[in-house]
Amino acid sequence: MNAEILKQLSVISEEEQKILDGQKNINKTIYTKKKELVIDSEHFLQKGKLIQVRTHTRFVHFPKHRHNYIELIYMCQGSTTHIIDGNKVVLEEGDLLFLNQNATQEILPAGADDIAINFIILPQFFDVAFEMIGADENLLRDFLVGSLCEDSRRTSYLYFHVADVLPIQNLIENMIWSLHHNQLNKRSCNQLTMGLLFLHLINHIEKVETGGKAYHQEFEVTVLSYVETNYKDGSLAELAELMGYNIYWLSREIKKRIGKTYKELVQTKRMNQAAYMLANSRVSVAEIIQMVGYDNTSYFHRKFKERYGISPKEYRNRI
Repeated sequence: MNAEILKQLSVISEEEQKILDGQKNINKTIYTKKKELVIDSEHFLQKGKLIQVRTHTRFVHFPKHRHNYIELIYMCQGSTTHIIDGNKVVLEEGDLLFLNQNATQEILPAGADDIAINFIILPQFFDVAFEMIGADENLLRDFLVGSLCEDSRRTSYLYFHVADVLPIQNLIENMIWSLHHNQLNKRSCNQLTMGLLFLHLINHIEKVETGGKAYHQEFEVTVLSYVETNYKDGSLAELAELMGYNIYWLSREIKKRIGKTYKELVQTKRMNQAAYMLANSRVSVAEIIQMVGYDNTSYFHRKFKERYGISPKEYRNRI
């Protein structure tokens, strides 16, 4: 990170100075007016603002709390230890942590050299980012988007180990700089930057940890990646063999963890791919049907109309 920005972020805040002077706990009135510790975005966002940054408060244990907004934490330097929904997460330099409104979090005391930035983000800020990644639909995108929303089937946090991905580091630093320096047009710039960040995170989905257990992350990403690559001629039996699981157990577990059956995942991917090709190529409908893995034309037309409400030809003409 830029040395000048890091120097500015390292300055002892008024809140931290009081802690160093003997205050043993956080001052809850800074974060909420309610008895329950739910950190309120209104305490940090000016009216009409959708995003802001503040440095994490060091030198004190931050007790269990939730947020009424989406929080993105970026570790600029050092490390911080978080307990999220009972799972221990240690953020190292360059790591990213997304928390949605379902997450319960506590944070162990950080030292003087442990510099973390908290992005306070209202959900509507992500509208541009979701639109940017929506044109090329894919299941890994849906996994990311679902996890950032209040979807009870998804994890309440996403932890990305992306310190070695330079474009992601640059995008985060750009957002910190523009918000910290109150840059003109910062909302538009940062909404576009967040969209670019999402696109890069989707390209590095293998670096995400969810639920505090790499096994859970590996299972979902392996299944979704297989469907992305093999939607035309893959099979549940082949996937079960690759993963070393009983096919019947795997079938149940996919439905339990991802919320769709294997067949539904394949169907979704095929339809998304067909729609994308209809909108972005001149390949005939008949050829597209074969290219996405269907050999029954009538079945494809029926399923396509169920999903999009119009025929493939009408879809292409409208787009």
